Amino acid sequence: MRTQSAEKTFRHIQEIIEPQMVVEGAGVLLRRSFGPHTSNLFDPFLLFDHFAFNKPREGAPVGFPTHPHRGIETVTYMLDGNVRHRDSLGNTGLIGPGDVQWMTSGRGILHEEMPRRGPTGAINGFQLWVNLPAAQKMSPPRYQEVTSSAIPVVAQNGVTVRVVAGAYAGVQGPVTEIAAQPLYMDVTLAPDSNFELATPQGHFVIAYVFQGEGAFGADDTHDGEWVPAVHMLVFQDGDCVRVKTGHESPTRFMLMAGAPFREPIFPYGPFVMNTREEIVQTLAEIRAGTFVPSVPESLARAE
Repeated sequence: MRTQSAEKTFRHIQEIIEPQMVVEGAGVLLRRSFGPHTSNLFDPFLLFDHFAFNKPREGAPVGFPTHPHRGIETVTYMLDGNVRHRDSLGNTGLIGPGDVQWMTSGRGILHEEMPRRGPTGAINGFQLWVNLPAAQKMSPPRYQEVTSSAIPVVAQNGVTVRVVAGAYAGVQGPVTEIAAQPLYMDVTLAPDSNFELATPQGHFVIAYVFQGEGAFGADDTHDGEWVPAVHMLVFQDGDCVRVKTGHESPTRFMLMAGAPFREPIFPYGPFVMNTREEIVQTLAEIRAGTFVPSVPESLARAE
């Protein structure tokens, strides 16, 4: 434990990732910063995608028709537009601007996600995949759906933080009881602002810069590294993150942290288990029609 007189250990930047364009679902164009891999370098995180439909020539938005998940949690956070979803549990809903859906797939779920443009004609949002530990991969599926109005906002000294999970300035986010002990925040800095947040040593910390630019990884003697949108940052270990902005350079980023499970993973498409044998069993259940107990008729027609 760090004593009161001990100095903070600021996290510096370990890696800057330029997202790559990929196509998923029924032709959805995404910026992907990283995806599932047996190397498990982003433990406990598995994937981070930034999706947007902002050009009229792209035509009507396409989405993600009925597909399965097992062994992971999917986190959808919308900025503009909305995503309509329905699943094999009979749930239906709408994820609108500022809303978050934290879905724990557990032992298995089928669901559909269909983006729609908002009044501005744009669709912008993020999807994060969070791993589940081996002991929880076959747990019952569940949701934590939080509307924009239920997400606390802390605004002080040019810094505005929407706290989805974890805590900032003594304010706790509404998403709780997640195995990875995550921190998930939408952070906006006005020009000439400073942001600082304590993070547990040993937790994995990343930031996705999607507007403006800022100096990340600053400490008391180092101004940090200036990073413009659009980039994913991986931080070194430490117990504090600091970000600064310049005189004319506001920035906005997603800040994410979590406790690594340090378990082997075996990813295969929308499934992430711990062994190849578990994936083989999952595929056998898909073929046999026993992956989920039943499928609502409306969802079955969409497959």
